[in-house]
Amino acid sequence: MTARRRDESAVGRAKLAELARLFARLGTISFGGPAAHIALMRDEVVRRRRWLTDQDFLDLLGATNLIPGPNSTEMAIHVGHARAGWPGLLVAGACFITPPVLMVGALAWGYVRFGALPGAQGLLYGVKPVVIAIIARALWGLVRRAVKSTWLGVLGLAAVVATASGVSELVVLAAGAAAAGLAQTMSGGGRRPESTAGGALAAAPASFVSLAGAHARAAVLAAGSASAAAAVSFGTLFAVFLKAGAVLFGSGYVLLAFLRADLVGRLGWLTEQQLLDAVAVGQVTPGPVFTTATFIGYVLGGPAGALVATLGIFLPAFVYVAISAPIVPRLRRSALAGAALDGVNVASMALMVVVTWQLGRAALVDPLAMVLAVLSAVLLLGTRVNSVWLILGGAVLGIATTR
Repeated sequence: MTARRRDESAVGRAKLAELARLFARLGTISFGGPAAHIALMRDEVVRRRRWLTDQDFLDLLGATNLIPGPNSTEMAIHVGHARAGWPGLLVAGACFITPPVLMVGALAWGYVRFGALPGAQGLLYGVKPVVIAIIARALWGLVRRAVKSTWLGVLGLAAVVATASGVSELVVLAAGAAAAGLAQTMSGGGRRPESTAGGALAAAPASFVSLAGAHARAAVLAAGSASAAAAVSFGTLFAVFLKAGAVLFGSGYVLLAFLRADLVGRLGWLTEQQLLDAVAVGQVTPGPVFTTATFIGYVLGGPAGALVATLGIFLPAFVYVAISAPIVPRLRRSALAGAALDGVNVASMALMVVVTWQLGRAALVDPLAMVLAVLSAVLLLGTRVNSVWLILGGAVLGIATTR
């Protein structure tokens, strides 16, 4: 018995070390926003390592789209939990966040010292076309798995049209779940003989109510704390970013609106230019754009301020995933809840398709960028080349051609 425990402990440590290495590397090279980050994760954990099936990955992606916070960070946390339980949840999330936080902290130090940001145009010029190819490769695999029927294909096309027309992503996701669940009910397949189905349907709403309650309590607490002080303090700083992490759905531009209202308008801690510089740093560095918090925290309170702001904005993601992760397998065992999850998955793919189109229009600005994207796509589809090497190659080429 003791020997078996030692073996299990060794296996657990090996899994954690593997998670740490993988997500530290992804956090270092994951340029391009959530769609690109998720594509890189899918390449590593589904195609190369086979830790998850495409269906497992899709279900986790659907779950992340239903909760506030940075989707790619929450996806890393979900994968860590699926691979190594609660320790894996913490290790994967922390290792994905740490490299970009350190990079942003270094840039914040330079910004405070010299009053300006270093340019990164050449780096991004070469990296963005490669990122478009990586996302397209991931979409090719995920869409084929998500669209299980003609009906789901029609639902996906409708979601693409709605998203491209400016309909809120939350409305698109909710409509996808409702339509798929309604179709399942009308077909008479909403019940399964397994005893677990009823438990899944009973447990899932209760769990999501708990999640919503935690969400609301965090937002109220943060809002109250943030309004309690007008001067810069670590307590207020933490509360402002806790509120943003607890309630924010959407892109980095939504984050910009949140922070502008609090830090520029109400508290007067930042100027408009400082806020724009902070968001720019979050966008040109790898990892989630939420690392904007690290930059702002450093500008306002040095290294300690950076730590406080970073903890505040990322803490809700860990809490939400910890609450929702056990629900996902239960949903899949219920016919009705599983159908709703299929609808969410198809709607999530629609969001990624529209985002990829928008990113592609911004990234493929000349013939060289187009050639780089096509070459990267060919290599990804025809070989098992690691996408990391393509990103590094694109970065080198971009820097060399823009000097």
